Amino acid sequence: MSTREDSAPSAPVGTREELVGWIADGCKPAEGWRIGTEHEKFLFYTESLRPVPYAGPKGVRALMEGLIREFGWQPIMEGDNIIALKREKGEPGGTVSLEPGGQFELSGDPLVTLHQVADETEQHLDQCRAVGGPLGIGFLGVGFSPDWTLDETPRMPKQRYGVMTRYMPQVGKRGLDMMYRTATIQVNLDFGSEADMVKKFRVSLALQPIATAIFASSPFTEGKPNGFLSLRSEVWRDTDPNRTGMLPFVFEPGMSFERYADYALDVPMYFVYRDGRYIDAAGASFRDFLAGKLPQLPGVRPTLDDWSDHLTTLFPEVRMKRFLEMRGADGGRWRRICALPAFWTGLLYDGTALDAAWDLVKGWSAEDRQALRNAVPKQGLRAPFRGGSVLDVARQAVAIAQQGLARRAQLDASGRDERIYLEPLAQIVAEGISPAEEILARYNGPWKGSTKPLYIDYAF
Repeated sequence: MSTREDSAPSAPVGTREELVGWIADGCKPAEGWRIGTEHEKFLFYTESLRPVPYAGPKGVRALMEGLIREFGWQPIMEGDNIIALKREKGEPGGTVSLEPGGQFELSGDPLVTLHQVADETEQHLDQCRAVGGPLGIGFLGVGFSPDWTLDETPRMPKQRYGVMTRYMPQVGKRGLDMMYRTATIQVNLDFGSEADMVKKFRVSLALQPIATAIFASSPFTEGKPNGFLSLRSEVWRDTDPNRTGMLPFVFEPGMSFERYADYALDVPMYFVYRDGRYIDAAGASFRDFLAGKLPQLPGVRPTLDDWSDHLTTLFPEVRMKRFLEMRGADGGRWRRICALPAFWTGLLYDGTALDAAWDLVKGWSAEDRQALRNAVPKQGLRAPFRGGSVLDVARQAVAIAQQGLARRAQLDASGRDERIYLEPLAQIVAEGISPAEEILARYNGPWKGSTKPLYIDYAF
């Protein structure tokens, strides 16, 4: 989740049109399109396999202090607590942040090629291992905490998480699980115009459950199989219906930046950030805020920073800010971290591939898309769909992505194009076996009903 820093406040917003315009200003020519990858990892002690708390000589803060000391990261503070890390201005590397339960996240820089994404990811993981190793801290790449109860899971000292923790149980049964026990890989991609945004939004929303099925890796809860392949995805179905889901309006005539802004205005707020603190506004209306009628700040109108903050508290399967954020995948190891941006870049950043992907999904009804979303967490690639299966669609989507990456023709130093990063997905769809099914087969076979080997085989 996003990390705010104190900075010069932006000007107050007076109209809805300014909010719409802020999103629309994300439009870029194709040569300006970038790939921004985010990935979360669970931290655990390699000796005990227990979660890592924030404080203490071998805690999360100590890990962050080590990255500062050894690799020149700069702290982002909230009071006396380090809550994130950044690079010196102008230096590459992205931002390191903490999710509510201590999930360790890299929000990568906007990069031109997938080769750069791979280098960035490898550098980050190398640094994490270099500092985490002496502390006895390991890093696990799956979608849901496999062993720890919610009560056992640490809490990170970020104010916004306190607001969310209080509010979540009021609007869904699984919101705290989402916050504290899930991990994901995400990718942010650009659009060139409103029409381009609409087409990319529709394609990526329709295919988001396909990505969920391919990347499913969360079959355990508290040490036992939970009956799902992507429990992370299932948790989102009972988190907060006002801010999650498949957004049927995106496929309706008239979809636009304005239509999305209206949707966002109708999603209840979480908070307002002022002077280094988060003011609890959970459940309040951003429309009231725009009119200067927010009860917590009477007479105060929002800034564009407030609007940007609010957009980060929406959690649909695809989220729009000034780019589109793909949100359907479980966490995974290095090759799958690179495979997710490869999948979506291949589908969305080549015009021929985007047309082919749209042809694949344009005949699906809202009922089809919702049925797909409902079935995939439990059945994954084996879920039936429109006379076939999710696996059939996944094979077509991966093939289209491969063709799109081939046409991009971005080569590394060895002359290989970006299709190399799709190889893990090509194997998954060829065999029809997701990471979760592979994990369960090991659990029921050589692991002899234990999750402990997961912390070796699926660690970074």
